[in-house]
Amino acid sequence: MPRIALISAMQQELSLVLQHMQHSPASAACQCVGGRNFWTGQLFGRDVVAVLCGIGKVSAATTATLLVERFAVQSLLFTGAAGGLGEGVAVGDVVIASALLQHDMDASPLFPRFEAPLYGRAQFCTNAALSDALAQAARSALAAPAAALGDNAVAEFALHRPQLHRGLVISGDRFVSTKLESDTLRQLLPQALAVEMEGAAVAQVCHDFGLPFAVMRTISDRADDTAHVNFMRFIDRVASRYSWAVLRALLARA
Repeated sequence: MPRIALISAMQQELSLVLQHMQHSPASAACQCVGGRNFWTGQLFGRDVVAVLCGIGKVSAATTATLLVERFAVQSLLFTGAAGGLGEGVAVGDVVIASALLQHDMDASPLFPRFEAPLYGRAQFCTNAALSDALAQAARSALAAPAAALGDNAVAEFALHRPQLHRGLVISGDRFVSTKLESDTLRQLLPQALAVEMEGAAVAQVCHDFGLPFAVMRTISDRADDTAHVNFMRFIDRVASRYSWAVLRALLARA
């Protein structure tokens, strides 16, 4: 049975996945490798490995490499939160990445800005079939936000009409939290829908190993001066629950 990796940056984003793995008929076993806990087990009859990668591109790349080399995963799903950049990308919306780019990569003048040196490209594309399946599962969850989040969370964050977006997600080793930063990124990369801190590193590792992968991000803020307000509460009450609802729909259907 193909083994699927489920990866998130923060504990809250992975908590519901781990709870259900640990209470499944085939309960999860934990292995610590490289300072990370890898939980192996089953969800909905699927062989999975769940891991908290930590924050930032290096942590994400190390974790993705271990998943391939040590745990022999055949595909990877990354879920978590991001700041919204694109027009109409609002708090509570979900973005499925079609490609990822490192917005802080700049080896110019040796290479064009944003291009990964020696790769001849700046963007690394996700797997189309896996991303389509993830988007279909996300649509199911977004159609009934109260079922995934509960009425209180929907009311608190005004998430009555969450939308699904697909396109470019950008990554960098800084938490974008000022209007000046987000406006600059929009000018430089007008196609970018969301900004986060891990996805493009995972994408490059998956490209190197020929591993199918997909990335889902719930929009926690607009990457501006209010980005830090209620961020952790949003992760706990919204992003983690959307991640679980979408993964549940995806794995149960597959």
